[in-house]
Amino acid sequence: MGAGLAALAAAPAKAAGEAQAGRAGHVVLLGDSILDNGAYVAGGPDVIAQLRPLLPQGWQAGLAARDGAVVSGVARQLEQAPGAATHLVVSAGGNDALRQEGLLAQPARSVAEAVQRLAEMQQAFRQDYRMMLQAVSARRLPVALCTIYDPRFPDQQQRNLAVTGLALFNDVIIREAFRLGLPLIDLRLICDQDGDFANPIEPSVQGGRKIAAAIARFVTGEPAPRGSTVDTGGPR
Repeated sequence: MGAGLAALAAAPAKAAGEAQAGRAGHVVLLGDSILDNGAYVAGGPDVIAQLRPLLPQGWQAGLAARDGAVVSGVARQLEQAPGAATHLVVSAGGNDALRQEGLLAQPARSVAEAVQRLAEMQQAFRQDYRMMLQAVSARRLPVALCTIYDPRFPDQQQRNLAVTGLALFNDVIIREAFRLGLPLIDLRLICDQDGDFANPIEPSVQGGRKIAAAIARFVTGEPAPRGSTVDTGGPR
């Protein structure tokens, strides 16, 4: 593991101690509309608005995530993140998956051929995700990664295909979290009710409230309920 990624992996425990010691921090949210969901809550509070009152007194929260962003766009978001940032939360990959949706409809001569195409898609995403983590690690701050939650398409077959396809992307995110020893916020388990969704792929006020609570637990070091935030057991 490189020096930058080693520092990134060691940061969460140190940061939790600082939060518990009462030092003011600044959380920055990176990624896509899972964290930048203001356009989907019909005037209700979005994730960042629901996060701020959950943080310790004196803490700040900033939103660099952008609706529609893909993994490769996180590096540009980092450039806009304030120098005073103390914690980063990344939720990215859902739009990368959407761009590959047509792959599921392509004909194949065999199951092996179809699986090979999926493997190539996953490998390309892994490369992009690791490049993103390299950029994130350059900030040498505590980082939590989010999985991509299961969409709520009304058609069950479409939902099954989406969940199965997203498993390939989530496998990359989970492996990287374990590889680097980073906390993982598993949105598949957090947003587990239809009411958590404003539409099949965007979080509602209810879902945003759950996501904000998980982020707050990450930055304060508060123990998480089972199935929320997992402090992975990778290298430290």
